[in-house]
Formats: sequence, structure tokens, C-alpha cells
Amino acid sequence: MTAARSRLFSPHFFVMCGFTFTVFLSAFQLLPTAPFRILELGGSTFASGLFLGFLTYASAASAPFTGAIADRIGRRRTLLIASGVILACAIGYAITTSVAVMLALVLVHGVFWSGLLSASAAHLTSLIPDDRRAEGIGYWGLSSVAAIAVAPPIAFWIMDHGGWLWLCVSCGSLNLLMGAIAWTLEEAPHQAPQHPAPSTRLVEWRVLVLAITLFLYSFGYGAVTSFSAMFADAIGVTPKSLFLTLLAAVILTTRPFLGALADRRGHRRVFLPSLLLITFGLALLPFAASRGLFAASAMLFGVGFGIAYPSFVGYVMRDVSAARRGAAFGAILAAFDTGIGTGSTTVGWLIERFGFPAAFGVAAALSALSLPYFLVVDRRHDM
Repeated sequence: MTAARSRLFSPHFFVMCGFTFTVFLSAFQLLPTAPFRILELGGSTFASGLFLGFLTYASAASAPFTGAIADRIGRRRTLLIASGVILACAIGYAITTSVAVMLALVLVHGVFWSGLLSASAAHLTSLIPDDRRAEGIGYWGLSSVAAIAVAPPIAFWIMDHGGWLWLCVSCGSLNLLMGAIAWTLEEAPHQAPQHPAPSTRLVEWRVLVLAITLFLYSFGYGAVTSFSAMFADAIGVTPKSLFLTLLAAVILTTRPFLGALADRRGHRRVFLPSLLLITFGLALLPFAASRGLFAASAMLFGVGFGIAYPSFVGYVMRDVSAARRGAAFGAILAAFDTGIGTGSTTVGWLIERFGFPAAFGVAAALSALSLPYFLVVDRRHDM
């Protein structure tokens, strides 16, 4: 029995990895190309930036509720509905010539995107044994990292050779594939909680309060995702994508090992130093006048960022019943996405007015608050 419970990899696990790869392959073909479509339709640079912002904030605002709804109506059903609605959005993107309609569609897209992510994360967690939770989430997360790495070049190739319509066809086909995979899934059974929550309770408030820790450090992730290439260009570092390339490479190589370490040594024990590494990486970036320091910043940030999420999830899920995991992941997604979106928009404003070093310094300062915040809130909960 022990050996069976401790088994991590299964056909169902790999199906969910394939599902997540498909989800992110579709999304990250759309996200880098949609701003160009908005400009083509006569929209402003500001409007093109709103596309990602609207998606992120719609997802963040709705995630605590869509995750809880997934717990109630079933995660498989949620995945099917979300895949269908996002497919409809892809069709809408293809046929509209209005910037306002595109931005309205992406708000709908963001709501169902949050349901998709919360439901799939909750379903995946039900497949992972408790003693290998961080490791399993770490391996599963590599499927999204891999998709994000390959999706943009595929998207721009399609745009260059076929145009916006064929890009939407590609995204829509992947949405159909998402729905087909979701159709094959079986709803994972879960035990009823010992103390059922009232039927009106949607938000997993304890997890949401703890997840503000993720907001504080994901602010920096939003900053480097949007502006590390511009900073590299400004200081003469080549290639411009060096930070993001190293970030992805470090996550891919260290996350599986560190996830297993978190399961063995304790999720909290690994999570706390990961916050320090994220802060040190961001704090080094304003002083990165050379390629070596720039690369060191990316690698430090990558090691911390790569393990922070799996170890945090492993830690908070100890006290969440199987029936409430969708709500819990919704709370986590809300904090994480809000941090990314706020980091991207705020740091852009700071760079314009005060320059890159000051802007990245603010990101590092917010990240530095994540550790004391987590310690205080976690201690209050334990009390």
C-alpha cells in the first residue's frame, strides 16, 4: 500500500501534463501576437498593452470564485466548459476588426482561463501522493515552462507566413484538443471534509491571505518578463533574451530536484530560502552593468522562483481538504496573477520616469517583504 501511494508517475499524470502543455501552447501563441494585431487594427500602444493586462486581471479577480465553482460542479466539467468558451474567444479574435471587441473578448477569456487553471491544478493534485506533492507539482509545471519556451517562435512563424487568421486557427485547434483531452478524464473522487464549509463560502480565505506572499515576489517576475530584454539592450548585453533564457533553463534543471528536496526536508523549510534567492536575484539586477552580473541575477532568481511555487503549494495544501482544492488554487492564482500584472504595468511606468535601476530596485524591495510577511501571517494562523 505504501509503495502504491508513493507512486508519482502514471498515465493519468502524463495526460494532465499534456493537457497543460496544450493550454499554455495555445495561450502563449496568442499573447505575444495579439498586441501586433491591435496595432494593425489602428489601436494604440497603450491599447495593445491592455490585452495582457485585461487577461491577467480578469483571471486574478475571478480565480477565487471560479476555483470554488469547479469544486462544486466538477473539475472535468469545468475544463470542458472553459475549453469551449476559450475556443469561442479564439473564433471571435479571428473575425473581429474592432479593438474594443478584442479587449472585451479577452476579459471573458481571462475569467474562463482562471477556471481552467484552477480546475486542472486541483485535478492534478488529486493524482499526486501527499509525500511527493512538491516534486509532482514541480514536474507538472515543467510542461507549462516548455510550452512557453516554444510557443512564441511558432506563433510569429505562423503570423509571418499565414497571418492573424491562421494564428487564431492554430489557437482554436489547440483549444479543441484541450477539450478532447478533458473529455477523456475521469472526475477524481474526493473525501468529504470532516467539517464542511457553509454552502455560501466560496473563497478559501486562509490560502488567499498567505498567497499575498506570492503577489510580493511575482511582482518582480512580471517586471523581468516584460522588461529584462529592454534592460539588456540598454546596457549592451547580448542576446537580449539572455535573462529569460537562463531563467527557463534554471527552472527546468533545478525544479525536479528541489521539489523532491522540499518533500523530504519540509515544504516550509525550502520555501523560506527560495524567497531570499528571489530577492537577491532582483537586487543584483540594478547593478548588472556586465553580462556576468546580468546572468548571475537571472540564475539566482531562477533557482528561487522555480521552487517557490511548488513548495508553497505543498505547504498550504496540508490543511486544505480534497473538496476545496479548486478554491485553494483559485486563491493562489488570484495573488500570483495580480502580482505579475501589477509588476508589468507598474515597472513600465517606473522605468519611463526613473529608469531601469530604480524600477528593478522597487521590485526587489517588494520581494524582500515577502519573507517577513509570510512569517508573520503563518505564525498568526498557527496560533
